[in-house]
Amino acid sequence: MIVKGQKINERYEVIKSIGEGGMANVYLGYDTILDRNVAIKVLRGDLSNDEKFVRRFQREALSASSLSHPNIVEMYDVGEDDGLYYIVMEYVEGKTLKQLLKKRGSLTLSEAIDIMLQLTDGMAHAHDSYIIHRDLKPQNIMIQDDGQIKITDFGIAMALNSTQLTQTNSVMGSVHYLPPEQASGKGSTIRSDIYSMGIIFYELLSGALPFKGESAVEIALKQMRDPLPSLRSENEEIPQSIENIILKSTAKNPKNRYHDAKEMHQDLLTALDDDRINEPVYQYKYPEHEVDESTKIIENLSIEAVEDEKIAKPIVDEDVKKTNKWIWILSGIFGAIIVSLLVIFFLVPALTKSPDIKVPNVKGMTVVKAEETLKKAGFEVALKTKEQPSSSVKKGRVIKTDPAIGRTIKKGTKITLYESIGKEKYEMEDFVGNSDVQAVKKMLETEYKLTVIITKAEEENFDRKYNENEILKQEPLKGEKLEEGETVTFYVPNLVLYPDMTNWFLEGDNGVRAWASKYEITLNVTEQEVSSDNYSDGQVISQGTAQGTQVVAGRTLNITVAKKVKKPAVGESGAGNKNQETEKTEEDMNP
Repeated sequence: MIVKGQKINERYEVIKSIGEGGMANVYLGYDTILDRNVAIKVLRGDLSNDEKFVRRFQREALSASSLSHPNIVEMYDVGEDDGLYYIVMEYVEGKTLKQLLKKRGSLTLSEAIDIMLQLTDGMAHAHDSYIIHRDLKPQNIMIQDDGQIKITDFGIAMALNSTQLTQTNSVMGSVHYLPPEQASGKGSTIRSDIYSMGIIFYELLSGALPFKGESAVEIALKQMRDPLPSLRSENEEIPQSIENIILKSTAKNPKNRYHDAKEMHQDLLTALDDDRINEPVYQYKYPEHEVDESTKIIENLSIEAVEDEKIAKPIVDEDVKKTNKWIWILSGIFGAIIVSLLVIFFLVPALTKSPDIKVPNVKGMTVVKAEETLKKAGFEVALKTKEQPSSSVKKGRVIKTDPAIGRTIKKGTKITLYESIGKEKYEMEDFVGNSDVQAVKKMLETEYKLTVIITKAEEENFDRKYNENEILKQEPLKGEKLEEGETVTFYVPNLVLYPDMTNWFLEGDNGVRAWASKYEITLNVTEQEVSSDNYSDGQVISQGTAQGTQVVAGRTLNITVAKKVKKPAVGESGAGNKNQETEKTEEDMNP
């Protein structure tokens, strides 16, 4: 058992476990010599006891270590330490493509094409080096936060193929992407990897696997005989050129597939060109289910053996006769076996195959009504429905089905219903103390379609300073669930922090009157005549409440503004002043 802090080969220090599988466990490690983090893949103990497996594993891992490509995880070291067989490779921060699909479901067309372009580019480099992966699947493809992918597990994939391991967890994970020729026990070629990449492309766009079953054997049989479900029947927005790439790469007969990953890569580059989007459906050049070549070879051998016997009969001895007799017997046995296999794999399924029918549209029906409709059409219905929120389908009604509505599938297939639980509810967060009520209001109204009211709080604490946009309390409280359209009320301070208004103007967009209107302040304006050039008409000379004073909104603010006195014309100032003084004196004397 490997523990944290353990050193492998006195060089690689184990930091933590980052993955477990049926074949190996993966650890985050630290290379003490080259001062870098690495991923350490250690074979499980039961596999390390198989010498044939270990030799092949080491040989293939070393072969894969020669690959250098931005989309292939780089292998640094392969070795053994006290019975532990390990591979040290580049540590990739990110998640597997399978984890991404579980989180996202299907990907967008542009995302899927980008991933497939990287995948085919990396595999083209591997194929140029005469290295076949043999176990391509989303679990063996890492994707980083910047979208770059890294293909992993070259060595383990090839080593496993040589020992024909049958661990349930590893086989079930791989059989969904297993080419028909591998499922039937034949060898793998470059075109076997092409098939696996086609299945991955299908899964990226649909979010589902094309072939499912209760066991690895059932899925493998479907890989060999069942046609690939049409993507465009589920999503008409997928161009025919894209479906053609999937059809060509997942052909049952390897002759109908791309010759290599490079050819598939080139096809992907032009798939969205205007002249290709609506191209005709790809037609296979060769039959998808050809008669096994071994049958033809055995038949030819039988004919040649008969002819040879006729020619040599006059001069053969007894031993030759016995040899020819055994040839006949063995040929008959092998022929019978092959005929039986053909009957099992092709004739029996053809005779017992259920008719394909279209899933009826049950969207918007009650669950009971939808079950009746589906059963009447010839389908089975899963006992347990799946629940999902919906803003368009009423609570208790059917949103969708799996397999999808309108899809043509076999009669008797089990259908799962997705039942609406009503509009998606938002669980109220605690916004008290947040200093930007306007930002919170925008978020709730935009993302959750809630109605937000901002109002003034009634009670204030004059012992502390408030931000005018601070949320003092909220209704409803944290944890309550709200549906679209429901109301949230935020209470903000009713206190106003007076600014220094000296030199402000009374009127204007940024004037005192506009400020007072915003904060519900009553203004008491006093005009003071000034002749100084330091002030203009309407400019604030003084304010009754000092800057920084915190008061309740609605109070009265006293301000004094300048009223400019017009200067007298030249030559009139003396007389004018004299008359004024005379009038004032007479008035004072005669009250």
